[in-house]
Amino acid sequence: MKRLCIETLREVKPSEADAFSRYPVRVLQVGSGNFLRAFAGWMVDRMNRQGVFGGRIAVTQATPSSRTAALINEQDGWYTVLSRGLVGGQPAEQVDLVGSVSRGLNPYAQWRDLLALAADPHLRFVVSNTTEAGIAYSPAPQPLDQCPPKYPAQLAALLYERYRRSRGDPGAGLVMLPCELIERNGHTLKRIVMQHAADWHLDKGFTDWLNTACRFANTLVDRIVPGLPADEIDALRERLGYDDRLLVAAEWYHSWVIEGDADLAREWPLAEAGLNVTWTDDLTPFRTRKVRLLNGAHTLMAAPALLAGLDTVRQCVEDPLVGQLVRHALFEEIVPTLDLPPAEATAFAQEVLTRFRNPYIAHRLTSIALNGISKWRVRVLPSLEAHLAGRRRLPEVLTFSLAALVALYRGAVAADGVLVGRSAGRAYGVRDEADVLNFLARAWSDYDHVHDLGGLCRSLLGSKRLWDRDLNELTGLTERVTGHLDTILQAGMVPAIQQVLKTDG
Repeated sequence: MKRLCIETLREVKPSEADAFSRYPVRVLQVGSGNFLRAFAGWMVDRMNRQGVFGGRIAVTQATPSSRTAALINEQDGWYTVLSRGLVGGQPAEQVDLVGSVSRGLNPYAQWRDLLALAADPHLRFVVSNTTEAGIAYSPAPQPLDQCPPKYPAQLAALLYERYRRSRGDPGAGLVMLPCELIERNGHTLKRIVMQHAADWHLDKGFTDWLNTACRFANTLVDRIVPGLPADEIDALRERLGYDDRLLVAAEWYHSWVIEGDADLAREWPLAEAGLNVTWTDDLTPFRTRKVRLLNGAHTLMAAPALLAGLDTVRQCVEDPLVGQLVRHALFEEIVPTLDLPPAEATAFAQEVLTRFRNPYIAHRLTSIALNGISKWRVRVLPSLEAHLAGRRRLPEVLTFSLAALVALYRGAVAADGVLVGRSAGRAYGVRDEADVLNFLARAWSDYDHVHDLGGLCRSLLGSKRLWDRDLNELTGLTERVTGHLDTILQAGMVPAIQQVLKTDG
């Protein structure tokens, strides 16, 4: 079967092939993964089809080892988004051929090409998703011919190039729309960019230009995107009439909350294209609700479920044991800590479980477990701390989820940079930043020699690299994590979950 590309489209869907080729690149998308393709890329396509935007996307891959940029170019930027879910209780499916992407770039091999794009006068928006770990300060020299390893340093260099080539033109400013799930993501990204500017001794005119000509919007994204439905791929190819290596499945629901004014809403006309966007002057309550309930539930379930032998989110909520664990965490340990009307928080948590049960998508736990340490820190730790502060005792399931996370990272780092562990009679792989994986692998290797579980937990929980603080300072946490971890190691995950539910039930 022919691969999806311009030539194939001219055969199977000739009206599509050159529909958007005349549009200039107005968006730089940093991150080539499933989520942005089914979210921002799909939305830009929708805006173009409604005739309200008139721009395309250049995509850069976030890691040197990714092959997505090459695949994008092989397919001439085209890919398919399969949206599925329940609408009004009835099954719904929509297949969208997305043509919003102009080309893919590997910045680690094409840094000069990316710098040239930064000077393009048509460029206006930068959308990013480099995971929670991506927006973090890491000292780096000012780049000359090489791409910096971290996104904020890359962005600082790109913005400086644009400032320099435009000679500080206020009209050349860019709008940053980060999708990373950290608090005040736009403001945090700007702070780190400004820090790099200071480190590199860039002129005051540049920082003034950043403050007056550029915008760093805080945003909150919401769409479950499990990726390629591998078990259906052959049937999908037959239905579509082409082979799409970038095909991505997503849930029907989508939402983008953005802090911005009417002028920005006119420039980024999601609402005019019929998309679910909320413009607000404060997204804090939206973020807290979504991060702690939806993303928090994802993260707290991933490690226990993987170690119990499950594979998908739907399996988790339908499993009698893991499902009970998740429901207890949501309704007994997280909902009561939120500064929201109880009925609103409970309704949102119930909607989360409905979305998790979506029979049309298979959201893999291995995808959720990517960069699990930083995700747990952002998504679960705040609920644990709020529960401890409000009730003067640790939330049993959230505490257990930390022990399960530590257990998940027991293994050896393979040559491809993946930590390989074993549980429930099978091997699994954990992907995270290299220094995180190496640190945890060494800690577990040391434990295998001395068998001091309390020492292991004190060391790991005390790592500010992992948690941005010393978690040993939280009253009773180290002892409880040690106890849960001991049960997991001695009895296995399923008996450990049973014990937790019995203890707190």
